[in-house]
Amino acid sequence: MNVFWFLPTHGDGHYLGTSQGARPVSLNYLRQIAQAADGLGYHGVLIPTGRSCEDSWVIASALAPLTERLRYLVAIRPGIISPTVSARMAATLDRLSGGRLLINVVTGGDPDENRGDGIHLSHAERYEVTDEFLRIWRRVLQGESVDFAGKHIQVENAKALYPPIQKPYPPLYFGGSSEAAHELAAEQLDVYLTWGEPPAAVAAKIADVRQRAARHGREVKFGIRLHVIVRPTEEEAWKAADQLIEHISDDTIAAAQQSFSRFDSEGQRRMAALHGGRRDRLVVAPNLWAGVGLVRGGAGTALVGNPQQVAERIREYADLGIDSFIFSGYPHLEEAYRFAELVFPLLPEPYASLAGHGLTNLTGPFGEMIANDILPTARKQSA
Repeated sequence: MNVFWFLPTHGDGHYLGTSQGARPVSLNYLRQIAQAADGLGYHGVLIPTGRSCEDSWVIASALAPLTERLRYLVAIRPGIISPTVSARMAATLDRLSGGRLLINVVTGGDPDENRGDGIHLSHAERYEVTDEFLRIWRRVLQGESVDFAGKHIQVENAKALYPPIQKPYPPLYFGGSSEAAHELAAEQLDVYLTWGEPPAAVAAKIADVRQRAARHGREVKFGIRLHVIVRPTEEEAWKAADQLIEHISDDTIAAAQQSFSRFDSEGQRRMAALHGGRRDRLVVAPNLWAGVGLVRGGAGTALVGNPQQVAERIREYADLGIDSFIFSGYPHLEEAYRFAELVFPLLPEPYASLAGHGLTNLTGPFGEMIANDILPTARKQSA
């Protein structure tokens, strides 16, 4: 199991849909989150992409030297950049970070944003471009000199002289819910990511991608992207979920849902269908809450509950075949600690041994000394 956290390069705070309780996303703040995730033992962090975010490659380049083990899941955007230039960027960052780069392949689901970036392609055409892009990108990073004449992309003598550390190239992650997305994942990607749909829907996606991959003689790994709201008690967790959206007006929800409706992303459509923009339809499965998706695009569901409940839901997804879990919570700095402290002890190794103390050679005592010479003791956590 690989557990990731998230860098909120599009904004952070205590509440959704308002500037109240918000905080500036400065380099210093992102550094705090990255170093917290690094020290606590998270496998890596996802950096989002798009016009609402700071640039993911610049952020990863700035933060990689400030961390030791943390991996950075950074987006490439076929159709926006040359596959050869993108491959050389990936090789450089992988080398400079000591082999800590992971690649998130993003086709783009907002037609308005795409047009602003110079992409005037249909949903099907974007997947054609992505397919051609990856065929070049993968070969270039394996040291080939590539000639390729596709429908959308043509290159001659494409190459990268500096190879990446990771072989054959930094692992490729990808998410998409359409048939074209599943076929692309099955044929060319390493890890297929789904947003946090109910387990039955996730199981169906996994089965379809596995079947398609088998036809290509391949195996694909699977990951899931979720928010998380965990508290010592279930009551506290659901109260925190309600507080997260308490400043969102009905007008704001309606405006957000109207904006999302222009997307041609099947994944975004499925996220919106879980709640239909209604506050009374937010619990979509046991401990799975769709409140984040009222105003946030992309991943819109959260695991909500006490540590045991959250760990049980994680195990349910893991039993389906998920082995990469990408979590986030508001605010991201505090919640990175809270999740590690409350849930890591209930997860498989290596997270159980980290137990919220992180990667350290210090063996304790943990906690403040009592009366100047009495060691603090731990209360055993119920299974």
